[in-house]
Amino acid sequence: MKTNTKSSITLPQEELRLVNKLKKRLGAKTKVEVIRRGLYLLRDTTDRDALRQAYASAAAAVRSSTLDELEELDALSGEGLDEES
Repeated sequence: MKTNTKSSITLPQEELRLVNKLKKRLGAKTKVEVIRRGLYLLRDTTDRDALRQAYASAAAAVRSSTLDELEELDALSGEGLDEES
C-alpha cells in the first residue's frame, strides 16, 4: 500500500515565484514542503478560529448568570469587615 500519493498542481507565475521565495526564506528542501507548511498553518489557524468562536459563544450564553452571581458575591465579600473585634 502506498503511503504517498503523487499529485500535480499548476500555479500562476506570481504564486510560483512566491513559493520559490518562501522556499529560500524558510530553508525548505522542496516546493512541496512549502505548500505543506502553508496547509498545516491554515489548518491550525482555522482550528483556533473555530475554538475562539466556541468560547465566545459559550461565554455569551452564561454572561448574564455570571454577572448575577458576581453581583451577589460582591455583596457578601465585605460582610463583617466593618465590625471591630
